[in-house]
Amino acid sequence: MQSVNVKSWEEFQQKLDELVKDHSTRKKETLRHISDLLFRGQGDASWQLTTTLERYAETTLDVNDYYRAISAAKPQIESYTDQRWEIITPPDYAKFLEKQELGLFKFPAYEFMVYLRHNGFPSPLLDWSRSPFVAAFFAFRHASVSTPHVSIYAYLEYAGKGKSFSSASPHILSQGPYIRSHRRHYQQQCEYTICLAKSGAELVYTCHEKAFASTYSDQDLLWKFNIPSSEKLKVLRTLDSYNLNSFSLFGSEESLVETLAVREILFRNKRS
Repeated sequence: MQSVNVKSWEEFQQKLDELVKDHSTRKKETLRHISDLLFRGQGDASWQLTTTLERYAETTLDVNDYYRAISAAKPQIESYTDQRWEIITPPDYAKFLEKQELGLFKFPAYEFMVYLRHNGFPSPLLDWSRSPFVAAFFAFRHASVSTPHVSIYAYLEYAGKGKSFSSASPHILSQGPYIRSHRRHYQQQCEYTICLAKSGAELVYTCHEKAFASTYSDQDLLWKFNIPSSEKLKVLRTLDSYNLNSFSLFGSEESLVETLAVREILFRNKRS
């Protein structure tokens, strides 16, 4: 991982332009697959890249155990929402896992997992956005002056030389954007990654940070831009001028109220 400290929002935009230009050059110089850049914002530069499942369970969780948990929740969710999710049974899921090559891993219940992720169910999916400015909003949305820096991450899974996998080591897999899911998935231009590893004979979800600490230099490239949290109001004003705010990204009554509070209190404060 490359960690870059910048002094201002403008300097971050310069670094972003350089990164995007380098990405474009990579695509022109090879016929092999180059992933799209993905971005993620975090409100404290000291936070690690962790999923909501990691923060909730505070331990590694067997992939089959998690599937049993979401399968148990499914009929109750369907009864309340009148939506239906066609997913395979836990025994069939266990058989499916036995036949999968890790480098080609795709979840049968991926759409349902994304739906759960956007509705607060602890998830092994780490969410990213194809927009660096959506990521910036999430970095600065709840930034505090007591926190020196926020972070915006940029991630490139495939850098033109394919990917190597080892079942004994943590490895990251992206799952792609083309699914039927919660509308926030599209509003926020989301994509998701999972991190898997073997624990004995079992496949478990594990921490992305372990995979990023590997010695591979031509895959899973990660940049971390640390920006002063004191830039918060400038950034949020700029994003809001392009209609990028809580309401446009969440579309709920609560997010409308949040957006109005930011505009009428924070933006109109003469000291801001």
